[in-house]
Amino acid sequence: MAVISRDPVGRVMGLGSTRHGAGTWLQERLSGMALLPLGVWFVVWAVSLSDATYEEVRASLSGPINTTFMILFVALSFWHSRLGVQVILEDYVHHETWKGVALLANIALHALLGTACVVAVLKVSLGS
Repeated sequence: MAVISRDPVGRVMGLGSTRHGAGTWLQERLSGMALLPLGVWFVVWAVSLSDATYEEVRASLSGPINTTFMILFVALSFWHSRLGVQVILEDYVHHETWKGVALLANIALHALLGTACVVAVLKVSLGS
């Protein structure tokens, strides 16, 4: 059983807190709070376009405010999701090698899918 140490040497040797959890916790809370109004906007926008054709949706999304809100909604959703999955991986994957691989895969997958969604929003917004 390792002795828990709060001094810098103990943290470097993995015997104490690295204090990165508070930053992740704060990022999760801030992104969650930012997603609340964006989520309300998205639901209202999506419901208002529930019977719309592709051209009507594209016209609505081509406005700068709707495009900006949609990109913010997508980007923050993927950021918030990445943070949540990261916490789960850090808590439940105990083998250090697999934890590192899983954390890198988490970052790569969220970045890839988030970028693809932003590109899709821009393509629709710009009429391609």
